[in-house]
Amino acid sequence: MRNTFIDELVELAENNSNIALVVGDLGFRVIEPFADRFPERFINAGVAEQNMMGLAAGMASEGCHVFTYSIANFPTFRCAEQIRNDIDYHNLPVTVVTVGGGVAYGSLGYTHHAVQDYALMRSFPNMLIASPGDPMEVRACMRYLVNNPQPSYLRLGKAGEPCFHKEIPKVAP
Repeated sequence: MRNTFIDELVELAENNSNIALVVGDLGFRVIEPFADRFPERFINAGVAEQNMMGLAAGMASEGCHVFTYSIANFPTFRCAEQIRNDIDYHNLPVTVVTVGGGVAYGSLGYTHHAVQDYALMRSFPNMLIASPGDPMEVRACMRYLVNNPQPSYLRLGKAGEPCFHKEIPKVAP
């Protein structure tokens, strides 16, 4: 799903110069298609997730639709205050994209598990949550989120998910 996310983000960014991607020093061998095609709209914020969210909020306040990208627990729990105060409160178009929710990074231990992320993100009143089940649903969710910018949480599987749809389905909250 993460490769589909990047492929769809590149396609959408071709027609929308306000789309930007900010990563937390990961995603290598996944994010390059966007980073190479739109270097002026790509930022590696390093291992500084709170700063990544503050940066995303600032860019969004100036007209960008920012997609942040990291392993599920890092941009959610580490950044809860920044998401609440900087993004959700101001109703900014920032999509927090995560990979590997639940215990997908099991061997790395509890610090890499995101088992309460839905509960946290649901507590923010303006937050839209999207959790696609296959790559086609990723494309559908991406298109919906870009056409309806607001604070949002896009939770993706880690890798290798099967495709259940033959066509991109229609999705709506």
